[in-house]
Amino acid sequence: MSAQLKMPALFQDRSLVVPCLLFVVQILLAAILSPRLFTVDGIGGAILVVTPLVLTTLAITPIVIAGRASVDLAVGPLLSFINVTLIAWLVGNGITNPVAVISWVVGVGAAYQLIQALIIIYVRVAPIIVTLSGFLVLSGVNLMVMSSSGGVAPDWMMSWGAGTSIFSPVLGLLIAAFAIWAIIRRTSFFTHLRMTGADERMAYTSGVRVNLVRIAAHMLGGVFVGLAALSYTALVSSGDPTQGSNYTLQAVTALVLGGANLAGGRGGALGSTLGALNMFLISYLLSVFSFGSVTGYVTQMAFGLVLMTSLLINVVMTSRRVA
Repeated sequence: MSAQLKMPALFQDRSLVVPCLLFVVQILLAAILSPRLFTVDGIGGAILVVTPLVLTTLAITPIVIAGRASVDLAVGPLLSFINVTLIAWLVGNGITNPVAVISWVVGVGAAYQLIQALIIIYVRVAPIIVTLSGFLVLSGVNLMVMSSSGGVAPDWMMSWGAGTSIFSPVLGLLIAAFAIWAIIRRTSFFTHLRMTGADERMAYTSGVRVNLVRIAAHMLGGVFVGLAALSYTALVSSGDPTQGSNYTLQAVTALVLGGANLAGGRGGALGSTLGALNMFLISYLLSVFSFGSVTGYVTQMAFGLVLMTSLLINVVMTSRRVA
């Protein structure tokens, strides 16, 4: 028993087996087909590209763990909203101080998620309706704020998007997000979060303030969205009102690929990160081959096939564990 307690989470949680195996296989394929990924420039560029997806996936992780099938469909447009308002409203008015910029992105993300949580919990509207409405509204608002891509990121961020160094400020954002998660995971809040997602009634009768837990989960997700928007701004070095919406589908796919349960109660930073890394590697490996004008469709098809396969394997493994 003591040996089991010392085993890493990777071997204790069967939901991580599939994403780990897929990651290892893709890393081996990348080493054979495109070893440039393992150079300093390759790793630096990979960190720059994958960080927004990892952080966006982390943003929906606590919300999904909280249960009620609370998948945040608005997370992509929210990322874009923070990005375009940062460029158009802050930088456009000469506000480029790092403290002000970071406070803005984190504050806007947390504030939006707070409003969304209050509507879901107290107005009692289904989460999918609220978040889908948010997706549509924010998509329109983003185009009103900035009709097309443009603007320039603050001067102190311009070097972030070089992707020529492994130890970059973007990696610092990623490490900061993991540190926040590590701290949260060691608090009673995380225990209450998983209890709420696994069985809300039992959690309530055990004294857990389930509504407060759900609100905190949404606001934590908002903080991660803010960090994702900051890393995305570093990636594109400007404002983009539309491309952020693509992160919604990718983040949900990465979350499920990482072993999270959309019904709640299960998920974590490790699984979400593995899911996002696998998504990146699928795109990277497919880019080695030439599919011409249908490259985007082939990538989407690959995402779907890998997702369905991993879900089927997880279902089989779960059924065997129950039996």
